[in-house]
Amino acid sequence: MIKKIKGLSIAFFAMLGMVQAQEADQAMGVNDTISNTKKVKLDGIAAVVGDYVILESDIDKTLIDLQNQGASTEDVTRCSLLGKLMEDRLYAHQAVQDSLLVSDDMVNAQSDRQIQQLTQQIGSVERMLNYYKKSDMESFREELFEINKLRMLSEKMQGKIVEPIEVTPEEVRQFFYKIPEDERPVFGAELEIAQIVKQPEAPEEEKQKVINQLKEIRQDVLENDASFNVKAILYSEDPGSKSQGGFYSMTKETPFVKEFKDVAFSLQEGEISEPFETTFGYHIIYLEKVRGQERDLRHILMIPDVPQSAIDKAVSELDTIRQQILDGKYTFAEAALNFSDEKETKFDGGLLRNPINFDSRFELTKMDPTLYNQVRDLKDGEISRPLRENDQRGGAPKFKIMKISNRYDEHEADFAKDYIKIQELALREKQFKAIKEWMDEHIEDTYIHVDSESRGCDFANNWVKE
Repeated sequence: MIKKIKGLSIAFFAMLGMVQAQEADQAMGVNDTISNTKKVKLDGIAAVVGDYVILESDIDKTLIDLQNQGASTEDVTRCSLLGKLMEDRLYAHQAVQDSLLVSDDMVNAQSDRQIQQLTQQIGSVERMLNYYKKSDMESFREELFEINKLRMLSEKMQGKIVEPIEVTPEEVRQFFYKIPEDERPVFGAELEIAQIVKQPEAPEEEKQKVINQLKEIRQDVLENDASFNVKAILYSEDPGSKSQGGFYSMTKETPFVKEFKDVAFSLQEGEISEPFETTFGYHIIYLEKVRGQERDLRHILMIPDVPQSAIDKAVSELDTIRQQILDGKYTFAEAALNFSDEKETKFDGGLLRNPINFDSRFELTKMDPTLYNQVRDLKDGEISRPLRENDQRGGAPKFKIMKISNRYDEHEADFAKDYIKIQELALREKQFKAIKEWMDEHIEDTYIHVDSESRGCDFANNWVKE
């Protein structure tokens, strides 16, 4: 049972990285209709799933990419890789059939973010192109577009399958107690971590300066027909959308901050908002298109400058708060409630929540490296000196003091103490079963061809339809 759950993490939630989605009709001169695919046998085609062709080279490139990512490939076979590629393409094929579409702008925005990250990691555009053996940026961008479009379609389909699935407390109980006692999972050492945060603020004159700039941009677009797209590229400080002219596509379920979503869904098509504030800075939004529940929009983010004096003040305040806790004037939880600038944690004694399951515990082996480095040398009950945490969006840094509230040693799963983790495992098993049923049904209804050399593979799914 636990092996099945681990398999789910690999086969369902994880998408392989740089898998090349081939447009085989262009590359090989073959029409992409199913009838012609049946008539023509071409060397190098490993499988066909619906409208998608998988080449032997796709399997090779997937294996190479896994190795480049540092993943162990000791137990990875060509058959298992081919099966995974076929799963991804079945999801994407059915997403198109179900009209679960993704816009080209969304795909391009994701590609731009990846190119930016890769360039930073590798050092330059030229080195990146050499690393991926591409002669020019256009061909690399085209390939990345196809990869991301397939991945995003696949993820949309997977999300549709599992979104309505829930587990009741009784199902969780039954799941746990049907596991033999000697096979129950063991959870690694865990920490509960609390923090008190000070966010240096920009002075009012800097805030007003940014608001005035955004108003000028808005006026130029409305009165002089200037391009909002170009303005975003020139002035926005949001690295996630800047290169795409500030573009985002979102629904009410998209995990954006409330203030941003409230403004986005209050606009009419073609309207530009007045400047408004979020925790990220100041924005204006241009609502480009309404598509049912989705909104295609562009935005410009500008972040007021924070002077060094404000940073020094935040550090000094944290030093004072730390000393007051050590002197017994406040408990850490009381100080968090009274002085922390972080709304998400201050009302819970400064307690951090695991973003994966919102539990208060962080398993040491799975902690975010940045968080681990901040607390790894702390002893129980010790309070750190003020720590600096930079904003990935380029905004002002924040400062915090931290404490390990509780430490839990490695232990066998306990139904009462580990309910949230057990609930997550029970949900994954139920999702796994739903995915398996979906796969069986749609493999039966979809055109699938597996090359003769791969028909002997022991696939997890019935791709050969025996």
